[in-house]
Amino acid sequence: MHWLRKLQGLCTLWSTQMSSRTPHIMTRQLASVQWGRQEVPATFNFARDAIDHWADMEMAGKRPPGPALWWVSGKGEEVKWNYRELSEITRQVANVLLGPCGLQRGDCVAVVLPRVPAWWLVILGCMRAGLIFTPGTIQLKSADILYRLQLSKAKVIVAGDEVAQEVDMLAPKCPSLRMKLLVSEKNQDGWLNFNTLLKEASTTHRCVETGSQEAVAFYFTSGTSGPPKMVEHSHASLGLKSKMDAGWTDLQPSDILWTISDTAWILNLIGALLEPWTSGACAFIHHLPKFDPAVILKVLSSYPVNNLIGAPIVFRMLLQQDLSSYKFPHLKHCFSGGESVLPEILENWKATTGLDIREFYGQTETVLTCRVSTTMKIKPGCMGTPIPNYDMQVIDNEGNVLPPGTEGDLGIRVKPIKPVGIFSGYVNDPQKVADNIRGDFWLLGDRGIKDEDGYFQFMGRADDIINASGYRIGPSEVENALMEHPAVVETAVVSSPDPVRGEVVKAFVVLAPEFLSHDRDQLTKELQQHVKSVTAPYKYPRKMEFVSDLPKTITGKIERAKLRKKEWKMSGQDQAQ
Repeated sequence: MHWLRKLQGLCTLWSTQMSSRTPHIMTRQLASVQWGRQEVPATFNFARDAIDHWADMEMAGKRPPGPALWWVSGKGEEVKWNYRELSEITRQVANVLLGPCGLQRGDCVAVVLPRVPAWWLVILGCMRAGLIFTPGTIQLKSADILYRLQLSKAKVIVAGDEVAQEVDMLAPKCPSLRMKLLVSEKNQDGWLNFNTLLKEASTTHRCVETGSQEAVAFYFTSGTSGPPKMVEHSHASLGLKSKMDAGWTDLQPSDILWTISDTAWILNLIGALLEPWTSGACAFIHHLPKFDPAVILKVLSSYPVNNLIGAPIVFRMLLQQDLSSYKFPHLKHCFSGGESVLPEILENWKATTGLDIREFYGQTETVLTCRVSTTMKIKPGCMGTPIPNYDMQVIDNEGNVLPPGTEGDLGIRVKPIKPVGIFSGYVNDPQKVADNIRGDFWLLGDRGIKDEDGYFQFMGRADDIINASGYRIGPSEVENALMEHPAVVETAVVSSPDPVRGEVVKAFVVLAPEFLSHDRDQLTKELQQHVKSVTAPYKYPRKMEFVSDLPKTITGKIERAKLRKKEWKMSGQDQAQ
């Protein structure tokens, strides 16, 4: 009855929704309701309402021939599936998860895979079966994976050879974990082989009638203190929202979209799955085991990719190459999100390729929030206007809306009614949701300015989160890793400006007395390697400064803001505090 009351429009705050980890199951009897500015159906399932829809359109000859998924390995291997084939194979995946794995509706599946076709198949298979998926990067170490498995209570993990050994080490500590599925050409003790089971599975499966507000995904997002928070999204806040947002990229069924993103980030789900398949277009995927600008340029020159999504670092790195020897005959639209695109990058990319880069903005909790669509004017330094379903404003410390041209905190109105797209809550932690609401607004954690035309300009983070090349890194995660080393007595981690990555992780370290005489360059390398060994390598501090003490408040709390402000000021740049 809790969600029923919500859908009937009787509640104004959703923080109490997350009183337990049990998924919210909707029933078929619920009628569609008005939520925010949109009518929301009682049931929704992206696999049925998007994939199967386009499969039917193909059967009827109403979609041009061509793949829905086009994967290339970079070594000559290719996979192409149209919507009918994708629909059939993901029915098989659903049967694998419900059959040999013994899962039931509402159970959680951890998916720790690189950019291989199985990732896309498992995500859709989970949707079909009414399961919850929780993606993770293959860069995770055993402690990271253990934390995610324990918090999500995942009953199955689907992984490749990259992390299989790490999973085996921690599996005994995860009482909820019942089954391990290996995506590999070889077999391994203690694991079921995904490829083998898939070949044997039936193609007959009826998609579960999932409620719009039923949980579909858990994503982990870094916080300023403590371990990552687990974000719950529903079928409405992800799949249905993508249908509501359709059009901002102007994708047509004949288009091919390549999104360059790690499979663990919500950007990959949006750009490499939801956005293309909402529009009946093709999702192009390159295995890209390591980011290589030369490979990206070769692909753009050789394949008919006409839409590209990537973090600003992708375009910065491409511009450092000799572009005169490359031609992009098919590319027509470029989009970038995750951090601000510097005006000089926009200018240089336009001058070099003749193409614009259109910015978009969002966060794990709110998904796509602002965008510069293909029909909108580009304003350098601006991330566009809010999507129609969101009332985004610049607010003051009391939650009052500020006039255009005034800097303040960015927020989305969630009272009296939460709009479709906002996450369901932090699992088992409603207080974190409540703490992030100011007046009628959900705080986005960023500072900004709104101009007279309704465009928003990003001014900087309002908290300590570090955004390095599109990776959001919580300082406490790095600090905790450093503190495990005997050389470190105290440490504070902040962002530091970087000409290529925008900003990088910098650690201020107070050394133990017995390490004061050690070679600092060697010690820096040792500490960096230590961080890489205990947590995901992308979090390691690229910069390190050894200090005698750290600035603290009267209560003894380290003042990261002071260190960050000094760091940016010394570089001649400024960052909103």
